[in-house]
Amino acid sequence: MNNILFSHSYFLRFDPKQWSLGQPYAPLGTLYAAALMRENGYNVSLFDTMFVEDPNRVIPVLEKIRPDFFVIYDDGFNYLTKMCLTNMREAAFSMCKMAKAKGCTVIVSSSDSTDRYEEYLREGADFVIIGEAEHTLLELVNHIETGLEDHTAIQGLAFINKDNKAIKTIPRPVLKDLDSLPLPAWDLVDMERYRESWLKSVGYFSINMGTTRGCPFKCNWCAKPIYGNRYNSRSPENVIKELKLLKDRYPIDHIWFCDDIFGLKPGWVMEFSQLIQKENLRTRFKIQSRADLLVDEKLVASLAASGCENIWMGAESGSQKILDAMDKGITVEQIQIATKSMKKEGIKPSFFIQFGYPGEDKADIALTIKMINELLPFEIGISVSYPLPGTVFYDRVKADLKKKTNWTDSDEMALMFSNTFPPTYYKQLHKFVHKNYHMHLAKNSIVKLIKNPLAINIGSLKKALSVFYYTPATYIERLKLNQLERI
Repeated sequence: MNNILFSHSYFLRFDPKQWSLGQPYAPLGTLYAAALMRENGYNVSLFDTMFVEDPNRVIPVLEKIRPDFFVIYDDGFNYLTKMCLTNMREAAFSMCKMAKAKGCTVIVSSSDSTDRYEEYLREGADFVIIGEAEHTLLELVNHIETGLEDHTAIQGLAFINKDNKAIKTIPRPVLKDLDSLPLPAWDLVDMERYRESWLKSVGYFSINMGTTRGCPFKCNWCAKPIYGNRYNSRSPENVIKELKLLKDRYPIDHIWFCDDIFGLKPGWVMEFSQLIQKENLRTRFKIQSRADLLVDEKLVASLAASGCENIWMGAESGSQKILDAMDKGITVEQIQIATKSMKKEGIKPSFFIQFGYPGEDKADIALTIKMINELLPFEIGISVSYPLPGTVFYDRVKADLKKKTNWTDSDEMALMFSNTFPPTYYKQLHKFVHKNYHMHLAKNSIVKLIKNPLAINIGSLKKALSVFYYTPATYIERLKLNQLERI
């Protein structure tokens, strides 16, 4: 019983918005687990569902490899898996059943299965790993290999007992020494397939890396089923080691450091930046961070020096009332200062924006739109408040979640609870805010060209001229929004 077939439940084709974008990242969390099992003597292989059109495609792989264990190990670093999309859940159920029919011991680790472990166990999984999973997986497989049948002493596990009841064992503490893990098993991935998709969509190749796990902040809508509120970091030296390996193996143009918060540990960013420059490894990259961290000018300067070109910041709202209601722990002023600081250092600030939080009214929405228009981030990602189990926010609205508790795909944008406006309003608000944002970008481009006509090129001229499209388009979307306000 030495063969393990790993997979995950994110099918890019089942998420039309992400499929059209064509910017996939390999299942990093899955690769970490595979690396640890291989280091401990197991034969590992990967059925990567990223480009697969049908879960049934796993059948010939199961028949060829004949694995003893089939492990659906979702990438906990990918926010799309944390959304627990119903398309992906149903695909996972299908693969569980197919692997079970082929005689495999089926093990699942994901945000969704952590929240719905009994459902997964009833749909074909023998075991669901709760929380951070690498060492639980290793202990479980070792346990099964030795013929032991009592699994109750294994921490962080759910299974059906002899009384046909789904039980959970005590939680496993999160791993503190991240450097103790082997580097991800990148060789299991068809990297050329990912590269082709990136080159076709944006003309460069980006790869994902993680430097930390967890987040100590307590935004009350943010679910943390895997790592909880702990925050642990790899050493800068360990990250540099992986970066060297990746740059040696693959023609990388760009890195997505997929941490919830990059470089929170004091002094980490400065040390990382120094090593990057010393080793001549400067590579374009983007990160996620917080406004209250990015008001530190020295931190932002170090990020710029090491190659950071884009920072996604959870701005969420331009209303302090809503930020406080979210327990966000930041101020609108900090968002403003951080944005200006990033632009000063040549880093592109990008905003995550969230509409529809309980208590948000028209005035709060107007403040958010005003903030976007004035600060003009490089990109905006707009969503509506999405309740996930285990959050304070979920507990507040769960009475409303009767027929629908998850989106089908990441672009559904359905508001699943009662709020100030009907769900159709928020879908239209999404369209309006995007058009309005691009109109203001176009106007800003015109101002820049007037101030510096020598800087005119095809790109800048095209952006300036787009004002003739976005101005009437914004007006039309505003009229539609006004109509929905009165419903």
